[in-house]
Amino acid sequence: MGEFFVYSFFFGILFFLFPIFVYVDAYVDIKENRCWFSLSFFKYLKVFSGYMQLHPDGLIFHLTKKTAIILPYKQMMGMRKKFEITNGFQLYRFHQIVEAGSPDKISGIVLGAILHSISGQVFSVMQTNHPFLSLRHSTLLSGSGEIKITINTAFVFNGLILSIAFTKKLLEAIINWIRKKRSTASWKKQHSS
Repeated sequence: MGEFFVYSFFFGILFFLFPIFVYVDAYVDIKENRCWFSLSFFKYLKVFSGYMQLHPDGLIFHLTKKTAIILPYKQMMGMRKKFEITNGFQLYRFHQIVEAGSPDKISGIVLGAILHSISGQVFSVMQTNHPFLSLRHSTLLSGSGEIKITINTAFVFNGLILSIAFTKKLLEAIINWIRKKRSTASWKKQHSS
């Protein structure tokens, strides 16, 4: 029984202190109106995957053949406050390949050059502010002339940051519940008198 506590303490310390890497891979095809994605831990432990589509009502996430979730555009405006937990996730790697334009047309070559120039400027600023980032961009001129994007990102966090963020959200929910109860009780008291 003592070995269980020693092992659980050891693995708990590992979870709280050592980095956990989350990989998000995506492939966007503008013509198909789809973005295929995959989320995994340490590159090999796949959590889930699916694809996303743009719809007039919002973003549709297809997680399985029978399961789809719609995220309305109106709700996306207030989501930043709900997901402050992402502050604990540090971007570690961002690699992208953009297939755009056609090598036969001058407009395709200009589009490829503009995309490469913009990404170079953005990446140089990001690299200056965060020298540990692994940033890579490639622009390919495809014969089809369609725009396709391949993205490979990695985020790093640890269990301590995750538990602090979770505790903060839990305390905020408890405080909001207490405030709601107090306001309801005072409203009932005023209404009855």
